[in-house]
Amino acid sequence: MIYKPQLLQETIGYKVVCKWLATKKLSPFTFQQEAWQHIIQQHSGIVNAPTGCGKTYSVFLGSIIQYINQYPKEYKTQKNNGLKLLWITPLRALAKDIARAMEEAIAELGLQWQVGIRNGDTSTNERQKQKKYTPEILLITPESLHLLLAQKEHESLFEKLELIAIDEWHELIGSKRGVLIELAISRIIHAAQKSSYHSDKETLPSVWGISATIGNLEEAKEVLLSPIIQLKSIKHPLWAEENTIIVKADLKKNIQIHSIIPDEIEKYPWAGHLGIKLAHLIVPIIEKNTTTLIFINTRGMSEQWYQTLLNVAPHLAGTLALHHGSMEQELRLWVEEALHTTKLKAVVCTASLDLGVDFRPVDTVIQVGSPKGVSRFLQRAGRSGHQPGELSTIYFLPTHSLELVEAAALRAAVEQNEMESKQPLQLCFDVLTQYLCTLAVGDGFFPEAIFTEIQSTFCFNEITYEEYLSIIQSITTGGVSLKEYDEFKKVEVAENGLHYIKNRRTAMRHRLGIGTIVSDAMMKVKQLNGGFIGVIEEWFISRLEIGDVFTLAGRNVELVMIKDMTAMVRKSTAKKSIVPSWMGGRMSLTANLGAVLRQTFGEAMNKGPKPIELTALQPLFELQAQLSKIPKPNQVLIEQIASKEGYHLLVYPFEGRQVHEAMSALLAYRISQIIQITFSISMNDYGFELLSDQPIPIDDSNVYELFTTEGLILDIQKSVNNVEMAARKFRDIAVISGLIFQGMPSEQKKARHLQASASLLFKVFNEYDPNNLLLRQAYNEVMSDQMEEQRLRDALTRILQSDIVLQFPTKFTPLSFPIIADGLNRNNLSSETLEARIKKMQQQLVDSKE
Repeated sequence: MIYKPQLLQETIGYKVVCKWLATKKLSPFTFQQEAWQHIIQQHSGIVNAPTGCGKTYSVFLGSIIQYINQYPKEYKTQKNNGLKLLWITPLRALAKDIARAMEEAIAELGLQWQVGIRNGDTSTNERQKQKKYTPEILLITPESLHLLLAQKEHESLFEKLELIAIDEWHELIGSKRGVLIELAISRIIHAAQKSSYHSDKETLPSVWGISATIGNLEEAKEVLLSPIIQLKSIKHPLWAEENTIIVKADLKKNIQIHSIIPDEIEKYPWAGHLGIKLAHLIVPIIEKNTTTLIFINTRGMSEQWYQTLLNVAPHLAGTLALHHGSMEQELRLWVEEALHTTKLKAVVCTASLDLGVDFRPVDTVIQVGSPKGVSRFLQRAGRSGHQPGELSTIYFLPTHSLELVEAAALRAAVEQNEMESKQPLQLCFDVLTQYLCTLAVGDGFFPEAIFTEIQSTFCFNEITYEEYLSIIQSITTGGVSLKEYDEFKKVEVAENGLHYIKNRRTAMRHRLGIGTIVSDAMMKVKQLNGGFIGVIEEWFISRLEIGDVFTLAGRNVELVMIKDMTAMVRKSTAKKSIVPSWMGGRMSLTANLGAVLRQTFGEAMNKGPKPIELTALQPLFELQAQLSKIPKPNQVLIEQIASKEGYHLLVYPFEGRQVHEAMSALLAYRISQIIQITFSISMNDYGFELLSDQPIPIDDSNVYELFTTEGLILDIQKSVNNVEMAARKFRDIAVISGLIFQGMPSEQKKARHLQASASLLFKVFNEYDPNNLLLRQAYNEVMSDQMEEQRLRDALTRILQSDIVLQFPTKFTPLSFPIIADGLNRNNLSSETLEARIKKMQQQLVDSKE
């Protein structure tokens, strides 16, 4: 067949859609028309536009236009068309919201299309219905898509597929969930290629990513479309690298950023305590707006904020709700529905409402504490005024005085369009191991053919055939060290070379383990009368005594007993309760925000007009300059302070907590090579502290040597317990690859049992199979993820090119105080509460001569 490109404006599909939009007093944006033109030409690409500017319609309506053009006379009567649009989304809540908008458009356009949702919440009956009558649009999570690939004859499901859309690609790239998508696209694309050789099929599926805020857009396109770009040998006009494009909206989202300035600026701030004390200041904001989202960085703090707001403003009871990932699903869905119908004035939420869920009544967002990144801040701001042309309003509420500098930095970063990049992952052997078993559970696979597919993805384009064979060997024979154990011989090999999983129990266990999200063992929380409240991590419950009261889903409950991985509780009227803290609650400052933050600090003492935040902080800046120095962007400040606790070395790179954790350990190790010395370490996003009971030998003669990048890898490995960190990282890798089975849903294995199993395998591989790919991956992930080796290297390089300024203040400075206060948690042997000790320290500093 000869392919004939069409001009969008001349097509019936375009005219039908524009007429429908006109009834709503809408007209398409230029970027939407551009995307539609490429879609009807069956090109692939990425649509990039600000939050709330119609990205979804730029792809969804393109698919509708394409269909109407194919059936200009029958498009209103044609039924059971097969799967036309596969819409991959990272969030279940996002799928429901998008499905609602799609169904409304389809009904008003008069199409007979059906919209289906496939995720962990989809009932068995609904899945059977979808199998019998395939919907034209299927909204699906990456994990559920791989469950489809584990079905027999899965290729037939995609025979009529015309478009694959990946929503929120900027959130998925750089994660193992993103790798799942890369592999799934390679499978679907190669299956379509194969079927096109045996038929007169003219249409081949195109792939479209939908992205908001991301710095490395070109690379994001390359990662997503790699399977298409790699197929250059195909003589088809649609599949060529020049037909992969970026459609970028020339729209600027109007965002207003307001800072909530405390009545009194503390000269000696400390993290976390201020926010709650300012809760009364946001009540007027809530009252004057229709609906407000209050974003909190952690689930534990969201529980605390919900209770505090009800205490401060009891009249909000019934119109204030809580939303986070550990709450019971039914309650979360109720909150989302209540947001749509304006039954709620405000919702205290976490990242669970970060992504593109369209709650149009939301007109204001409040960000409590640092969002840690520019893109995340913009994403959250875009939850308000979530329509083209609408104003997005966000308030920034600091949790300590210095965070006001971040508010000024964020405003500058938004104006400068300083978006973070997401680094794509490579050679995730655990995901590949899981994927091969997924294919083996379905129709099986021939290794040679699948190797070509896998190599077409960005993640595995550098995999060697020897590495691939090693993975094959591990799932068929158990590999070098596990060949004596039948449970690791999952995949059988037929006489014709087909690799498949025959054992039903093995297949069932694999399906249950599909996915890459590995969390600590979760424990259900149920009331004695049977009502389900939510889930909590096992490590938190294990620290409680029977009778202890804790907060979950906005209510105080008393622990009664633990039975079958379920915490049984009853309602409590106790005024005091323990607020859960979930693991991994501390996000780290991004490199982009750190750079803008250094620039903003450098402007603190400039004469002339300043941002309102810097003006409010003038007393703090003046004290910092008087006692020490305010570092300029090309400077790195190091303070050495002696106190009754010992000798403090404070370094301020402004690179984020995670980089500072690695850098402080590195510096401590290198100093210990000069003199026998021990340290305790503390850090925040601005800097870190080394505390010793003896003077720390740093001066102009050796300070630059301590930050050198020479021998960095070796010094990192010596400065931390690299083996122990790799062993812990290996647990997740073992679960994803299927080496460890997490247990049936009703009887999840306890975290310590999983860790014990992983530790045993880790030791076996270390001793008997040191070249094991999963073992190698564990060590690599420690360096790249936990130690952020590349960011650390970049930070050290920048420091070496900067002017290192050594200061010797006579007492703690405003910059040092938050780090010192954070460090009090290390060895708090005092009977005083932490808050009492810090207040006493603050008062002593204020009372002393400045």
